[in-house]
Amino acid sequence: MDWGIKNRLSKLIQPDGHCFFMPIDHGYFQGPTRCLEKPAQTIKPLLAYCDALFVTRGVLRSAIEPVNSKPIILRVSGGTSMVGKDLANEEITTSIEEIIRLNVAAVGVSIFVGSDYEKQTLLNLARLVNQCENYGIPVMAVTAVGKELEKRDARYLALSCRIAAELGARVVKTYWCEKDFDKVVAGCPVPVVIAGGPKCESEVDVFKFVYDGIEKGAIGINLGRNVWQSAHPEAVAAALQAIVHGKANLKKAESIFNETKNK
Repeated sequence: MDWGIKNRLSKLIQPDGHCFFMPIDHGYFQGPTRCLEKPAQTIKPLLAYCDALFVTRGVLRSAIEPVNSKPIILRVSGGTSMVGKDLANEEITTSIEEIIRLNVAAVGVSIFVGSDYEKQTLLNLARLVNQCENYGIPVMAVTAVGKELEKRDARYLALSCRIAAELGARVVKTYWCEKDFDKVVAGCPVPVVIAGGPKCESEVDVFKFVYDGIEKGAIGINLGRNVWQSAHPEAVAAALQAIVHGKANLKKAESIFNETKNK
């Protein structure tokens, strides 16, 4: 692994081998997502808890302070929306020159395995890896499922993660599944981080799947809506940080959540 890749990954994955990424890129296909209408305002109290932000270039420029910022994972795929026919019909939206100009720690691209646009999105990933490796920039693949949430079982996720790794992704973001998530991680030769998915019914439900995923081999999380759409986002972030970096169990995480919420 070249020095540049190692250096950038070290900014994202902390010395304990774990990471807490916070995505605020939802507007690229959802528009002004609830609680993310003003991204700068939303993330300000949460920055102390996360290790990096996953964001589009538009929000990066308009809402993220360039001085002493958190490391940035730049969302570079898109071209679809919630009102369009198929969320899988994505292409690369950002040039390598722009990626370098923004001095990001990594880039992120979605792949839609099993969709009508499977080949297109997999080649998006492959071409991005070809370009970014030349400049020491790691690529994170996101195993997206569009609106078809029923696809989130271990067999599908293991297939998607392994393909992403085979095509050169340095990190894979994927969904947690209740059964056989350890097999998803074991079948992927690069680090796996857990995606948040739809908002959970309670904060405790979030802590449960994150704790289980970390126990089964994921190195960290990439959670957005289950943090900043909570009624107590800072308390959720504090509890998640404790699970990811502090080896907190569920009881401890819930205690941290309640203590932070009541401050």
